[in-house]
Amino acid sequence: MKLTSRFRRLLQRPGSIDLGPYEKLTALVAAAEESLQELTDDELTEVVTEMRKPEALDEDDLIEFLALAREAGKRAIGERAFDGQIVGALALLRGRIVEMATGEGKTLAGAFAAAGYAMGGHRVQVMAVNDYLARRDAEWMGPVYKLLGISVSYIGQASTPEERREAYQADVCYAPVSELGFDVLRDRLVDDVADRVTVKPDVALVDEADSVLIDEARVPLVLAGATRTEELDDNVVALVRTLRARIDYEIDGDGRTVALTDKGTDKVEEHLGGINLYEDENLEQLTQINVALHAEVLLRKDVDYLVRDGKVNLINNSRGRIAKLQRWPDGLQAAVEAKEAVPVSDSGEVLDSMTVQALVSSYPTLCGMTGTAVVVGEQLQEFYKVEVAVVPPNKPNVRVDEQDRLYLTVEQKNKALVEHIAEVHETGRPILIGTHSVEESEQLSDLLEAAEVPHVVLNAKNDAEEAAIVAEAGVPETVTVSTQMAGRGTDIRLGGRDESHDKDRAVELGGLYVIGTGLHASRRLDDQLRGRAGRQGDPGGSLFFASLADELVTRYSVTSGLRPSPDENGRLTDRKAIGMLEHSQRVADGANAELHRTTWSYHRLTGQQRAILLDTREKVLTEDLAADELAERAKERYDELVEEIGEDKVKDAARKIALHHLDRKWTDHLAYLADLREGIHLRSLAGGIVHLKPIDEFNKSAIASFDDLIADAWKEVAETFTEAEITEAGLDEAASGVPRPTATWTYLVNDNPFGTEADRILGRLRNAIKPESAAQAEEIPEEEFEDLPEELRDLDDDDLPEELREADDDLPEELRDAGDDLPDDLREVDDDELPEELREADDQDEKK
Repeated sequence: MKLTSRFRRLLQRPGSIDLGPYEKLTALVAAAEESLQELTDDELTEVVTEMRKPEALDEDDLIEFLALAREAGKRAIGERAFDGQIVGALALLRGRIVEMATGEGKTLAGAFAAAGYAMGGHRVQVMAVNDYLARRDAEWMGPVYKLLGISVSYIGQASTPEERREAYQADVCYAPVSELGFDVLRDRLVDDVADRVTVKPDVALVDEADSVLIDEARVPLVLAGATRTEELDDNVVALVRTLRARIDYEIDGDGRTVALTDKGTDKVEEHLGGINLYEDENLEQLTQINVALHAEVLLRKDVDYLVRDGKVNLINNSRGRIAKLQRWPDGLQAAVEAKEAVPVSDSGEVLDSMTVQALVSSYPTLCGMTGTAVVVGEQLQEFYKVEVAVVPPNKPNVRVDEQDRLYLTVEQKNKALVEHIAEVHETGRPILIGTHSVEESEQLSDLLEAAEVPHVVLNAKNDAEEAAIVAEAGVPETVTVSTQMAGRGTDIRLGGRDESHDKDRAVELGGLYVIGTGLHASRRLDDQLRGRAGRQGDPGGSLFFASLADELVTRYSVTSGLRPSPDENGRLTDRKAIGMLEHSQRVADGANAELHRTTWSYHRLTGQQRAILLDTREKVLTEDLAADELAERAKERYDELVEEIGEDKVKDAARKIALHHLDRKWTDHLAYLADLREGIHLRSLAGGIVHLKPIDEFNKSAIASFDDLIADAWKEVAETFTEAEITEAGLDEAASGVPRPTATWTYLVNDNPFGTEADRILGRLRNAIKPESAAQAEEIPEEEFEDLPEELRDLDDDDLPEELREADDDLPEELRDAGDDLPDDLREVDDDELPEELREADDQDEKK
């Protein structure tokens, strides 16, 4: 492992941080610990309190503090931190993203780091992935913080404004990342400083950092204001259900968009009374048809959403559970609700929006922890400028990861999967099965019932029971079927939660056996599932089943050149087929990274513009900028009102009018940008060739729209002030035409429903070489490939179908298969990545 780490550092690969300095400090922490055992609890707290200072702890103080923290952990919750946890805490205190395997004690290491930052005068916000984990960790670590004299709190969806305000004042506050973002959005729109709840951002310590910083970063947070209820015409829903695939509408190769054919358009127009759908007066009907078609054809119940308690609930694809605050853009949300015949939820206009990346980047100090950081190390460096430190496990990992089993069809895969589960279950070994969706988990449950395999199911329909179900998954004879395990936050101990249910037998049987029903779009998610087995040196095993008909392969690979040769059970073992599976995952990973870049690209300029507007808004809110402006722009009216009702009341009215128009202008600007982005790709296409980059065209239009926004707002402020109803009772907001929103709510919105430019180019490439395609292969100019992300551009010969490959198959098998035993990240190293002295070395010993 140390050799691998050194090689990583030589190549400057993710996870290459040298842990040597941290390990030396950890040894000194152990030495300092001995002298603290005689202290009483009160004396320990007093020593820590005396160490607090307004600046970061120096090295000597840090050693003493971590020794005190380790002692506090042992006394308060009965856990003496391992050396690896101390190393992890030190890395966090140096602003790193720490990779620690599941079960290695990230929560305690994070608490030590949070307390260490607090000791240096910082306020720390620990970002969790959900309410349950935020509350659990705050309560679990509470006794440790108390013994260290550090205040701790947590925030959840149900927290009141007063509870939030109080929680943010604590030294350490645990909260879901979405709640932190929503509080920032709400604070941006207050018209009185006293209504704010947040504090100035200081230190962000991110739990499940890869999930929050990479996965959640693709889903912007939105604050909306009530305007109307947007219902879809029942006739439109009924009409769309009569349309036929490939006749009345077509779905693109990636399954992301659907559009009417000419025949479908004629059918719809005839049904609607012979109208022309594309005339201006029929735009609303055309929009309703399109969103209803999207909802009917592309969004799947129990995969993309489920219906619970008469409401449509979106499913978080990265965690397999309900995304309680997530919804589609309003028209699409209403279309799905109409499709499922449930009441249509309130619609509204976007008052403000921000990405998780923008939120996290506002903190001067960022650190985090997760079990799978190296895989996304380059993205963490690209987007957040943070490095990954890999902390070795306290005990060696002895889990056995079997080679993936690949089948030709889904049916053959499922048959083999159920047979294997039944076979392993007969031995009594505990099994955890990871599925991709609610639908898949329920289908597998039906198959297991038919095979008479007793089991429990954990998915988005019963996620409230998740902790209890997951905690008992290590008991012998137990079969647990679960959707995504990322962010579950509960250790699976052999023998159950208290290790009292036949732990020794579970160990003898080989420990927890993890089975995946298909590869995920990211290897990182596979690793998270595998990591549930083999915690703290326990035995364990993992095996993934897959098929060439899985969505991962059909969506992200070109399989036309593959000539599979399955055995009698449909299993494929040839190198090319397995390589196709691995290639699909690499492309999917690349596409998701590109989606993150796209989201950030479109939101970066918006964030900069919002910062400019917020600077003006802050001066209006906290200073007399509005009064000063109006004393100049509407002097006569201003002086008259000052004389009638007094300067303070006039200033208050001026402030409220100015805040209304600034907020109104921003809301209108966001609506314009949303419409602009939806159609921006049309500007960049001519004859199928990309001439202009959509992001450049978007930025040009966005800048032009924003240029006069603040100036125009001040003009409207002066006009309103001249006509406003202002008396000794203050400003009558409704009568003056400056009302506040009657209600506001927050949600997350899927940001890129139509795919990226890379998706479209990849789709064209796939369609161009499909032998069954009726269309002629379309020539794709070289310059068009420049818009592809690097992950998709650098495909090698093995990634292409056989007819496009020029590889020399005459190489001996032992040379072609060389390197299969190396780690993935070292196997892909090419000469250009080696230092010059190794590339050009002539000395034979140096070469060796």
